[in-house]
Amino acid sequence: MFKRLASIAALILLTSPLSSAWADEYTDTINLFKNAGQSAKFVGTAYGYAVFPNIGKAGVGIGGAYGKGRVYQKGTWIGDTSMAQATVGFQLGAVGYSEMIFFEDERSLREFTSGNFEFGADASAVALTAAAGAKAGTTGASAGASGGKKDAATVGKYYKGMATFTITKGGLMYEASVGGQKFSYKAKGR
Repeated sequence: MFKRLASIAALILLTSPLSSAWADEYTDTINLFKNAGQSAKFVGTAYGYAVFPNIGKAGVGIGGAYGKGRVYQKGTWIGDTSMAQATVGFQLGAVGYSEMIFFEDERSLREFTSGNFEFGADASAVALTAAAGAKAGTTGASAGASGGKKDAATVGKYYKGMATFTITKGGLMYEASVGGQKFSYKAKGR
C-alpha cells in the first residue's frame, strides 16, 4: 500500500513541472485565481501575493507537502519562496494543488519575506474546488467549497493581513491531521 501511495505522490510531483514547458505556470496560476470566485477580488487589490502553481502532498499516518513559488509586490516579481509542511494524524492518499497567499499591506508582505515564516497548525484556507480539504493558510479564513474553478462560492477575508486560497488540481486524500506550513524566502537576484 505504501509503495502505491509513494508512486502516486512521485507521479504528481514529477509531472507538475512539465506544465511550465508549455506556458508560464505563474501567470496561468494567477489567472486561474483571478477567475475563481472570491479570490478574484484579492488579485486586483492586494498589496502583494505569493503564488505556488504546484504543491504536492501525500501521507500515510505521517505526511508532508512541498512546493516552490514566487512572491510579487504590486504585480512585480520580487523573489522566490518555498513551502514545506509536515502533518501527523489520520491521512491516506496524495493530492496536488495550487495556492495563493495575498498580503493586504506592506507590513504583512514584509513579515512573510523577513526570512522563515510559518503558519500554525490551526491555519485554514479557502478551498475553491469541490471536496477540497483546507488546512493551510492564515488562521481565521473560512474553508469553503464550490462546484468548479470558475464558479467558486467561497468566504474569504484577510486575517492579520493575509488571506490564503487553494485550488485542487488532482488526486485523492483523506485527512484528519495536524500540521503547519513553513515558508522560506529569497529575494530576486540573490
